[in-house]
Amino acid sequence: MSYDVHIIGGGLAGSEAAWQLGKRGLKVRLSEMRGSGEMTAAHQTDGLAELVCSNSFRSDDAESNAVGLLHQEMRTLDSLTMAAAEVAKVPAGSALAVDRDVFSAEVMRRLQALGTVEIVRERVDALPADGLAIIATGPLTAMALAENIRGATGETSLAFFDAIAPIVYHDSIDMDVAWYASRWDKGDGKDYINCPMNKEQYLAFHAGLITAEKAEFKEWEKDTPYFEGCMPIEVMAERGLDTLRFGPMKPVGLDNPKTGRWPHAVVQLRQDNKMGSIWNMVGFQTKMKHAAQVELFRTIPGLEKAEFARLGGLHRNTFIRSPILLDRQLRLKSSPHIRFAGQITGCEGYVESAAVGLMAGIMAAQELSGRSFTPPPITTAFGALLSHITGDAEADSYQPMNINFGLFPQPEGKVHKKERKAFYTNRARTDLAGWLSNQKLNTDSPASPLVLAG
Repeated sequence: MSYDVHIIGGGLAGSEAAWQLGKRGLKVRLSEMRGSGEMTAAHQTDGLAELVCSNSFRSDDAESNAVGLLHQEMRTLDSLTMAAAEVAKVPAGSALAVDRDVFSAEVMRRLQALGTVEIVRERVDALPADGLAIIATGPLTAMALAENIRGATGETSLAFFDAIAPIVYHDSIDMDVAWYASRWDKGDGKDYINCPMNKEQYLAFHAGLITAEKAEFKEWEKDTPYFEGCMPIEVMAERGLDTLRFGPMKPVGLDNPKTGRWPHAVVQLRQDNKMGSIWNMVGFQTKMKHAAQVELFRTIPGLEKAEFARLGGLHRNTFIRSPILLDRQLRLKSSPHIRFAGQITGCEGYVESAAVGLMAGIMAAQELSGRSFTPPPITTAFGALLSHITGDAEADSYQPMNINFGLFPQPEGKVHKKERKAFYTNRARTDLAGWLSNQKLNTDSPASPLVLAG
């Protein structure tokens, strides 16, 4: 099949970009190296949009949370990620979490059903010389392509480590010790499993984290900085005795039904598949060796006989210095036929990666149809994220960033602190609607009109 756009990388961003282009009748070649005999250090399958870290897309609250607002904006633009997540959804309180396998299969099914997206299992080692292309190879970009990108940009790509949390089989958890509850009793009451620790147990666990045997870094991984949003639990432990008790092991808002009190510390597990047969240890990404993980994690009350579907790990995450390399439409300034999308641009998180892929797909579709394109207002979640990536961030200290209200313009008038989040989300919805009307994204498309949801 001849194609209009070549997308390299079949993760969240690449799949989302392919959907936005393919549903408009444009032909796409989607190159994914997994399935061609190649594999990354973190993936386990050859499925498109495989989730390798958490199974959560985080908060789905569009009224007071920037991530939830981004969810809503993505749904408005007919996001493949959000549609597949709805099919694969599992209980997670006010968060949106999915069954990984169901999610990946649904992404694949919908792309194949378009008839305009050719999925090719191949490794691409160099940036395309001509024709429109979107590079969405993500945090585990193959070394040959990474080196080619460095040569083409003249910049040294930055990198950090991203960490994977262990997954526990539900039937190996001692529910006589642990209990179901969300913090402050949110959700349906069974969204999280909580394993309590008293002070003595916590101190022993903390000491174990400090002294546990860790895996050695490879030579090319040394001196690579960690991303603060995905810090290995043993690194957090090294920062202070109570750091974990104010982080992933926070006991606040969790009444132990057996004592009626908050524990000294809590280990939370979140459902990882629709059947509820596996649960991931929230915030427990780690560089500890596997044997050390099993030994230490089985000292956690309720997990003494835990069986692990997957143990924790750590991998390098590579991204480019987007604020100086990309224009406002995600095009490489030195080679404008090439766009970058997803985590390789320096956005952080599943949702953010997919959102940037969505925008890259729409930008390419508009360009191919001869229509002008103005990026969304910075007052929207899309606009705030894109603006940060493409020029508003400080290039010299550029680090991966999740969507947050700190990226949005401050209110011009006086807005009470308690009303500020609602102000941001209401303003964003109004401004996104105006932008959509002016862009006319739902008319004159090569295929059938885009139907806006919500």
